Amino acid sequence: MVDSIDGPTGPHYLLLDKGLQFRITEAVNSMYNFDFKTAERGFLVMKHSYPEHPLPDFLIGLSQWWKIAPNMDDTRYDKRFLAYMDSAIYKAEKILKKEPENKEAAFFLAGSHGFKGRLYSERKSWTKATFSGRNALKYLEMSRGDEELNPELILGDALFNYFSVWIPENYPLLKPVLALFPKGNKQLGLKQLEEVSANAFYARVEAQYFLFRLYSGEEKKPYEALNITTYLHDKYPNNAYFHRFYARQLYAVGRGAEAKDESLEILKRIDENQTGYESNSGRYAAFFVGQYYERVNDTANAKRYYEKAVAYGEETESQESGYYLYSLLHLGKIATKENNKPKAKRYFKEVKKYAKRKHPVHQEARDFIKKNNI
Repeated sequence: MVDSIDGPTGPHYLLLDKGLQFRITEAVNSMYNFDFKTAERGFLVMKHSYPEHPLPDFLIGLSQWWKIAPNMDDTRYDKRFLAYMDSAIYKAEKILKKEPENKEAAFFLAGSHGFKGRLYSERKSWTKATFSGRNALKYLEMSRGDEELNPELILGDALFNYFSVWIPENYPLLKPVLALFPKGNKQLGLKQLEEVSANAFYARVEAQYFLFRLYSGEEKKPYEALNITTYLHDKYPNNAYFHRFYARQLYAVGRGAEAKDESLEILKRIDENQTGYESNSGRYAAFFVGQYYERVNDTANAKRYYEKAVAYGEETESQESGYYLYSLLHLGKIATKENNKPKAKRYFKEVKKYAKRKHPVHQEARDFIKKNNI
């Protein structure tokens, strides 16, 4: 079977093949629902049909990425992820050599280098991350400007528009790299991400991922983030990453009882060793449950779940994470109420040990110690 077909209007991009999209819907949905066995079986069938096209390798690589996503400290899937992204790069480069104007090949090159850069930055391999980032930007620039083709290819435009402004604002050291490229437009980038999240097939969930992260963080739109995480959790109920962020957004908008219920379900799935559910999610979930019980004055259960959050934090060596530190802070406050100042002192000492002095939790601990003569 051929990988691309030249028609009267130019090359036929496999990304836009509706028949193929229909055939692999189950595989794509299975990947996002953490049924990786079913997903990769479908992608391997596609790879047999299109051996020279980067799409199957990219999707198998993406499947490895979603195995990593719930706990970025888990390096078990790194080699396999990088191997498939490298294979996608190799095949896309071959296409681009034959067809220098091929936007689809540029899209896969931007995406593969971009994902590699994300992993390298998580692994603090800054030189490799910078190299991958430069390549991603170069190919994003090449893949831009074909809005009329399909929402799949707008994802590159959207990310370029948003992050070419966001990165210099937040990472001044990268300004010289971005100076080589045109300046983007953050609001246009958000609008394009919304379009991709509504209309694309392959790129929809990735666009939704970026949207809810941006809405919950930089854009300060917690209810919009909740809408997206609600949809994603409903559609992919076994995706541990989406489940965690759904619980987080319920907590962020003050729906504490619902956040508690979802968090207890997360903790149950961790105990059952369900795929993707691990200590990182446990740290979030146990904190949200602890917060709920403290709010309803159930001190015994509040302590129990804050202690769980601390244990999960120590298991993943995440002592500098907010949920770990705030769990210690609340345990210290509870110990103070119970007139157990030695225990409170130990908790606050841990907060000050692991939190940077400028961190709000460090300041709160110092103020509480001073006010209560601990």
